[in-house]
Amino acid sequence: MLNLLTIAIKYSLVSNVVLSQFLGICPFLGVSRKTDSSKGMGAAVIFVIVLASMITHVIYVAFMAASSPLCKALGLRDGLDFLNTIVFILVIAALVQFVEMFLKKYVPNLYESLGVYLPLITTNCAVLGVALNNVSYGYNFIECLVYGLGISVGFAIALILMSTIREDIIADNDKIPHSFQGSPIVLVTASLMAIAFFGFSGLI
Repeated sequence: MLNLLTIAIKYSLVSNVVLSQFLGICPFLGVSRKTDSSKGMGAAVIFVIVLASMITHVIYVAFMAASSPLCKALGLRDGLDFLNTIVFILVIAALVQFVEMFLKKYVPNLYESLGVYLPLITTNCAVLGVALNNVSYGYNFIECLVYGLGISVGFAIALILMSTIREDIIADNDKIPHSFQGSPIVLVTASLMAIAFFGFSGLI
């Protein structure tokens, strides 16, 4: 139980996927202009990452690992690890397509506000990174679930915090030196957030 709590805290706060590992930067910078859009993107990423963690783990253990029944039957001593990236991307793409269809039908306003960044979850390196790390870290099913939840919640927290700060930045844009307006002040803000999140390292 303590190990699961450590995983959750470590990857949601200390080793935040955006601010520490620098994964998922594209949607982090692109969607964080408005809080409402950030909340929607955060929820979508949580859904995709958690499900992708569970599904890819089951697929890997059942079909791709060297100890899986399929690899044993085929006599593949090294398993099918070389197919991990391709298979995991296909799983993630299918999940994102499901989320996109759901939002388009039931939450059209959020679907429009997310725009091109919603299908970009498919190529979000944070999502793929979680699936690949689950394999490399040797996590079991429960640990995969907690790891995926921790990573995705950390992404959502960073995204929503950035959006609230950026709304204030946009409102007071005239007070910011001209050379820092736009992307520079956003990157400086992200750097300061990363330093602040590093303070959580005392928790583990």
